[in-house]
Amino acid sequence: MSQSFSFQSFAQNMSMKIEAPVRTHLAKVYSCLAATTAVAAVGAFVHLREIWQAGIMSALVSLGLVLALHFVPYNGKNLQMRLAMLMGFGFFTGNSMGPLLDHVILLNPQIIVTALVGTCVVFVSFTLAALLAHRGQYLFLGGILISILSYMGLFSLLNLFMRSPLVYQGQLYIGLGVMSAFILYDTQAIMEKCRMGSKDIVGHSLDLFFDLVSIFRRLLVILSQKEQRDQQNRRKRN
Repeated sequence: MSQSFSFQSFAQNMSMKIEAPVRTHLAKVYSCLAATTAVAAVGAFVHLREIWQAGIMSALVSLGLVLALHFVPYNGKNLQMRLAMLMGFGFFTGNSMGPLLDHVILLNPQIIVTALVGTCVVFVSFTLAALLAHRGQYLFLGGILISILSYMGLFSLLNLFMRSPLVYQGQLYIGLGVMSAFILYDTQAIMEKCRMGSKDIVGHSLDLFFDLVSIFRRLLVILSQKEQRDQQNRRKRN
């Protein structure tokens, strides 16, 4: 009874906080995001099965598709074309992660499952926080997060010469926090854009897909580093 009551209260709370047109738009966005994520998984599988190995071509195609999505805005008539470009971007993004997945599988395949679960937990938690928060509560984060990313980009360039492990680790963990916070911002920004008349399902899905992939990639690296340290410690003990 208590579980049923909790779910009922949650549904009622969502209905009161979010208007029906916005809920409908969010459902379409998350469906599109799920499809893009599934296609990305196919892209990664294609690399792992050595059907199409990730390389410079995958990176260039991925870049070209995301630029096309940016420069060909939604006009109400080109949804199918933009959706095809998003699926292509998802495929080649997943394919481009193939080399990282190869490395992780050599260390411990369980890391991939752990990173997937961790990504889902982070995404769902921050999404619910954004949906249940007061309207526009997290929109102020946009400028702050973009500024942090700008500084991180600068430090990345400097670290090409410094080669500091401390800077690299700092960027890894700060980046994880920043991309998690972007879920809060992007979710509420999508809701506000919808209220202002924007129904760009593909563009809104792309924003969340960037967040999702960035978190997953960073978790893979962090967990891989931990596994490497654990393996080194086991060798020393033996």
